[in-house]
Amino acid sequence: MSEFYSEKDVQREVSELETKSATAARLFDIRRIIGGLFVVYGVIVTIAGITASDADIDKAEGVNINLWTGVGMLLLGVFFLAWLKLRPTAPPPPDAVPSEKSQE
Repeated sequence: MSEFYSEKDVQREVSELETKSATAARLFDIRRIIGGLFVVYGVIVTIAGITASDADIDKAEGVNINLWTGVGMLLLGVFFLAWLKLRPTAPPPPDAVPSEKSQE
């Protein structure tokens, strides 16, 4: 037995797939991934910089490089996350298929 789909069923399925695709695009936006990783690593490196011993600082010629690098990573991560929040992914374009109302 073969099963036939009506035009309405096909349009509904296509719109569901487009919605899932748009949701996946927002979920896996590269800005979220980069920002999240920089924030996590920034926190780790900043903690390492705060707890650095005098010997570690002397190795870097008196500069607490872990602290400065960690703060820089935190700022970069926050920048990416703020960019994501202020400029979210654009919604998908309107359907090219005419709606039911325009067909009536």
